[in-house]
Amino acid sequence: MRPGLLCYAFSIRTGVLILFTCSAPLLCGQASPQQLSRPLAQTIQPPGLVEFQLRRYLLRYLVKPVAPQTAAAWTAEAGRLRSHLLNDVIFHGWPREWIVAPLRYEDAGVMETGKGYRMRKLRYEIVPGFWTTAISYEPESLSGKVPAVLNLHGHGKPGKAFEFKQKRCINYALRGMIALSPEWFSFGELEQEGNSHDYGAHLELAGVNPVGLFYLAMRKGLDYLYNHPSVDRDRLAVTGLSGGGWQTIVLSALDERVKVSMPVAGYEPLDVNIVHPNDTADVEQESSDFRAGQDYTHLTAMLAPRPALLMFNAEDNCCFRAPMVKEGVYDSIKPFYALYRKTESLAWHENLDPGTHNYQLDNRQQSYRFLAQHFGLATSDREIPVDNEVRSEQDLAVGLPKDNLTILELARRFAAGIRRDAAPPEEARRRLQSVVRYKPVSLDQAWMVDSSKNKGVESHSYQFFFDNGLTATAVWFKSMTAPDNAPVTLLISDEGRRTLSAETSERVNRGEQALALDLLFTGDERPREPSAFSYALLLSSVGERPIGLEAAQLLAAASWLTEKAGRTSVRIEATGPRSQLAALIAAAISPSLFSQIVIRKGMPSLAVVFKNPVKFRDAPDLFCADLYKMFDLDSIAALSAPGAVQQTAN
Repeated sequence: MRPGLLCYAFSIRTGVLILFTCSAPLLCGQASPQQLSRPLAQTIQPPGLVEFQLRRYLLRYLVKPVAPQTAAAWTAEAGRLRSHLLNDVIFHGWPREWIVAPLRYEDAGVMETGKGYRMRKLRYEIVPGFWTTAISYEPESLSGKVPAVLNLHGHGKPGKAFEFKQKRCINYALRGMIALSPEWFSFGELEQEGNSHDYGAHLELAGVNPVGLFYLAMRKGLDYLYNHPSVDRDRLAVTGLSGGGWQTIVLSALDERVKVSMPVAGYEPLDVNIVHPNDTADVEQESSDFRAGQDYTHLTAMLAPRPALLMFNAEDNCCFRAPMVKEGVYDSIKPFYALYRKTESLAWHENLDPGTHNYQLDNRQQSYRFLAQHFGLATSDREIPVDNEVRSEQDLAVGLPKDNLTILELARRFAAGIRRDAAPPEEARRRLQSVVRYKPVSLDQAWMVDSSKNKGVESHSYQFFFDNGLTATAVWFKSMTAPDNAPVTLLISDEGRRTLSAETSERVNRGEQALALDLLFTGDERPREPSAFSYALLLSSVGERPIGLEAAQLLAAASWLTEKAGRTSVRIEATGPRSQLAALIAAAISPSLFSQIVIRKGMPSLAVVFKNPVKFRDAPDLFCADLYKMFDLDSIAALSAPGAVQQTAN
């Protein structure tokens, strides 16, 4: 190690983390970084192999719903799934008082049109200190109880001012229904940097499932309609496009107050999603454990026997293309409706005009027809022309409190309130393994794909095959004059082994063996863009944790390296915060395997990702659900004793 390293070691006797400055002599060089850069930069495995392996790995979690023998049996199972998803997944970590809090809203005034409908400006509280806005489109003359439609928004800057959403809501009002159009996080009046959906990962790291916030936001809109004095509670519908379609299937499946569901795109079965990982590329759509034991196909089946119109687009230029999802979300769901003798209540529409990602005229008219059929309305399927009624964002602005929270600020508040319980090392180690979902893996084969002997240095390039079907790649170096049992250093980096020529040459020049390793999601083991973070999302959604997979690979590679070198332990160097976390977790799980852990360009604490927010897409493996709630880097490092952990900015 070089002078100036900040070191810390954990004393088992005193329970104190000791920081000190350490130094070591430098040895004369034999290999230059330039010499080692060539084997480090070599392509060891074919491009695209990582994606293929991840697809195959994820397919083991594919669970398809099977219709039972009776309607009563499915009603009971649907109830169990509802309870599980709400209590164990969606509301994981959320304060109970927030979940059950009654709706708090403010009426900001009416906009009269004189054209058969009026608009009411509303704002309502999602959780304490976090408000959103909405427009309620109402028939000009309200008498008795009328149907209502919750219109949920997807991705798009105009938010509730989107022209197709306004036209739909105006038409619903002109047909005698109340249509509520709420804003969605990161768009319209909620368009703040802190409301980027990526910051949902910060909520997850702090111990609360981000989908809970999104669910409360949509459910509060349903609460408003359900409690409206003019709304017929037996005629409540939900619809939306894309992210609004995702909200529609989730809310409709889990809240039986919804009597008619009409999602437009927005979701698909896991097998399709594996091939198209970017189709659901937001944290809330693939929150941790949401697909662990169930899938969006199950949510569709949970609609039975309530009427559902599934609208997907034939040439969708975004996601969820109709021919690819039809078998999973419609054909396989018909048997569930047959249990209730309600096959006519499940409808499919494939949009051909324009066929792209849309809720334009054809899809809107399908919704008018379906609502008229199931709500008993004597109205035409044809849209009433309202082009001249479309308003600007400014016209529809309601206004929010100046100190309104954002997703990021809410995550910071949860993080600031964390109080951790101390635990004996073995108990803490078990907790850590549980949080990262650690599963040990074995190295089935270390396949040498290349070798060299040049200027006194020997190198071997390896492809590591693990027994879970995933791989890692590595290059091993040793001076030809060094003994076969020379000390070994294992090097990993956020940027991959190609960037480790200087660090690797330093260890070789000290007479050591060195292994530069690419773990899953780093270097050559990173899926090709733009799919890298999406695969991490899918892994978390089915119940895995990327950082746990990485730590398992690191431990298997380290064990192989000790056996190869005839050593009992290895020294590890990790460059970057992601590699830092993987190394610390691996050392905490198996402390006897690592003699020393050196961290370069790491973080002093996971609190850094909240204070100077790291984007989820840049470091998806950092955002392990509940990790910061249970541990920080120093408490993980303490579990690596007797190995010393040293940290440097270089």
